[in-house]
Amino acid sequence: MLRMDTLDQRIVSQLVTDARASYAEIGAVVGLSAPAVKRRVDKLLDVGILRGFTAVVDPEALGWGTEAFVEVHCHGNVPTHRIRSGLEPLPEVVAAYTVSGPADAIVHLRAADIHHLETALERLRAVEFISRTVSTVVLSRLLERPPQP
Repeated sequence: MLRMDTLDQRIVSQLVTDARASYAEIGAVVGLSAPAVKRRVDKLLDVGILRGFTAVVDPEALGWGTEAFVEVHCHGNVPTHRIRSGLEPLPEVVAAYTVSGPADAIVHLRAADIHHLETALERLRAVEFISRTVSTVVLSRLLERPPQP
């Protein structure tokens, strides 16, 4: 993987702040021409440092305002690729992580309401290698920030 130099870090910082900024606007801040910024952004995309650009939408505006974090405990030693493949078909799973400690994974679920969340949890528990789950329903988001370069 390519290591970022100071200019790359400054470009990424500008994109994190405003991904809709033009290359010329970013160049004015970092001291490069628009074509030079574009070349660096293309390189950062090619090597996977930048993974894309997206709109950040409030999940509540889309009708998915209920969320929970769920500890997943598996029967025996289940490989991570199998855990991932078991979770991928569930649209309510927005993120999943392997973790240290007693749980095998932590799953972030989003749902329309508490009844939808209950249904999603039932489908999660029905995945054949899952022995049990421990759920924590989110009451409010206190802090959520993008990674900073």
